[in-house]
Amino acid sequence: MKITILSAALLSVAMLSAQAQKKTAADTVTSNYQPSLLFSPLPYSQNGNEVHSPNGEPGPKYWQNRVDYQLDIKLDTVAKTISGSAAISYTNNSPDALQYLWLHLDQNTYRKEARSNFVTGFPAGGHTTGYNIESVSMLQNGKLTKLNYVITDTRMQVRLPNAVTAKGGKISFVVKYHYTIPGNFGGRTDYCDTKNGKIYEIAQFYPRMCVYDDARGWDTAPFLGSGEFYLEYGDIDYKVTLPADMIVAGSGELVNPSEVLTATQVSRLAAAKNSDKTVMIRTAAEVTNPASRPAGKANLTWHFKMLNTRDVAFGASKAYIWDAARVNLPGGKKSLAMSVYPVESAGNDAWGRATEYLKGSIEYFSEKWFVYPYPVAVNEAGIAGGMEYPGIVFDGITDKGKELFWVTAHEIGHNWFPMIVGSDERRFAWLDEGLNTFIDVYASDIFNKGEYAPKRDSEYAEKGGNPADEIIPFITDPEAPSMMTQPDAIAEKYRHPYTYFKPAFGLILLREQILGKDRFDYAFRNYIHKWAYKHPQPDDFFRSMENGAGEDLSWFWKGWFYNNYKLDIALIDARYADKDHSKGIRVTIANKELMAMPFTVELKLKNGSKQRTYFPVETWLQQKVATIIIPTTGDVESVVIDPDNALPDVNRGNNTTRFRD
Repeated sequence: MKITILSAALLSVAMLSAQAQKKTAADTVTSNYQPSLLFSPLPYSQNGNEVHSPNGEPGPKYWQNRVDYQLDIKLDTVAKTISGSAAISYTNNSPDALQYLWLHLDQNTYRKEARSNFVTGFPAGGHTTGYNIESVSMLQNGKLTKLNYVITDTRMQVRLPNAVTAKGGKISFVVKYHYTIPGNFGGRTDYCDTKNGKIYEIAQFYPRMCVYDDARGWDTAPFLGSGEFYLEYGDIDYKVTLPADMIVAGSGELVNPSEVLTATQVSRLAAAKNSDKTVMIRTAAEVTNPASRPAGKANLTWHFKMLNTRDVAFGASKAYIWDAARVNLPGGKKSLAMSVYPVESAGNDAWGRATEYLKGSIEYFSEKWFVYPYPVAVNEAGIAGGMEYPGIVFDGITDKGKELFWVTAHEIGHNWFPMIVGSDERRFAWLDEGLNTFIDVYASDIFNKGEYAPKRDSEYAEKGGNPADEIIPFITDPEAPSMMTQPDAIAEKYRHPYTYFKPAFGLILLREQILGKDRFDYAFRNYIHKWAYKHPQPDDFFRSMENGAGEDLSWFWKGWFYNNYKLDIALIDARYADKDHSKGIRVTIANKELMAMPFTVELKLKNGSKQRTYFPVETWLQQKVATIIIPTTGDVESVVIDPDNALPDVNRGNNTTRFRD
């Protein structure tokens, strides 16, 4: 199929033609389009500076603080509690002395009086008492000194006797605490029953430092439900003590396998590290066999370490089947993919392929965008149903087939956004959910030669509908928010379309319709590499894409991200120039709504061939109606705008016409 782009000379002819058609075309078209509105400068929140460069990269004076944790906790399966201590080492690299510290206490979202209840409406009885802080003490010269603290909803302020000095000052302190684990109402942290015992999904299980950054100082946005996390990077060394008959699958590397596994399991893990095929570490038949656990102790302590991470989480159960396989990474690097799940989830149509799905997704994302940095990745089956943490994902216990692959690819994809690129999920959910949804669409195209392709982000699209049409009911809804709205302020009706699908589809438009794959991929990959383990703001993403691709995209950010501008490109007229097909076909096209996009016009010729011409967005820089002469090679049968229905055009009924002589 022939595709052409109009030359500058032809465009000048087109402009002359447009002027000649003023009274017959432009005057008869009703249009809401305002070029001066869409193409006015984008209101960036601030100019580039030495911390956030104008090219969208970290500046020469970029800084961020660091936090390292040593966690020692106990899971009490009788009382259903977590208790323990968090030894926190905090490094203040900012230019400001810090007189106080702020920490997240996310378990407080389950309290009856929690602010989140006024947003999400927790059901009666779905509550715990949240964190019970036993003490907060500063570690100095080997001695602990109690510190004053104040708890406000899901935040805790620690008030210091002396400020942590700027540009490298350090403080170490210990928080002792306990809390009741929420049951099946927990959402992101919970426990549930299976045939062979309870499964515990344990996340947000320790006080975590709030981010102090150059955007707003302490980022103390409370945990309300939809907005997720914004955390500092560091090393986390954690120990989990629990009954000896249980298996723990956690973020990071298990550093004491010989103490918590049988010799057979240690041997099988070693084999899995060298196998592209899934190796069983603990089979379904062994789940109820006491010999599959070390003998002689009532409790065991599992010890994990994870480096350069913003969080950890773990699953625990005596009901786990466990399997694993090698992950092959660029440059000869290796990682280990593993899955844990109950017997109810076994079988090759279900979780028997979970490790294969995990391995395939990681290998694709690593090859395409950025190498997976952690020694292990875990896929855990439970009722959280799709939740991500560094190195571990909680996926649906009943998921099978394409649903299990899609949720696995999406949740492990979050290790790139926001676990590697550390954006602020609590304020800009689209910057992680949208970017991640974008990359996992293509993962489905690649996995096992497209076994589960195409992956689109809606039931409507998966049933054969056009994904470009899915967003139309939402962008035409006058009550709909913009993507830049705070996540917790987006009603559930709009949460998925505006947090996941609209930003993802916007990037597909940017890649496939506006920039082209090569320019987009180069700029997007550069954004990931420059902001790995750092804290970008939305401006950084916009600027990075513009600079990397060499394109002013302010019109696109304004129309698609900051607003819900509608697109309606209409074919008004088509006829031969001077009634002679050798002189080309003159088409008159109108932009009738506030959004603009580049577009393709396809001519279907009477000899059965097709001819396509691509028109850049500059077509709409000054005019609402464009009349353009397209060279033809024969008699024309019909003309259509956007023949692949790739654009979110709110009215496809005006995109096609039979040819008029």
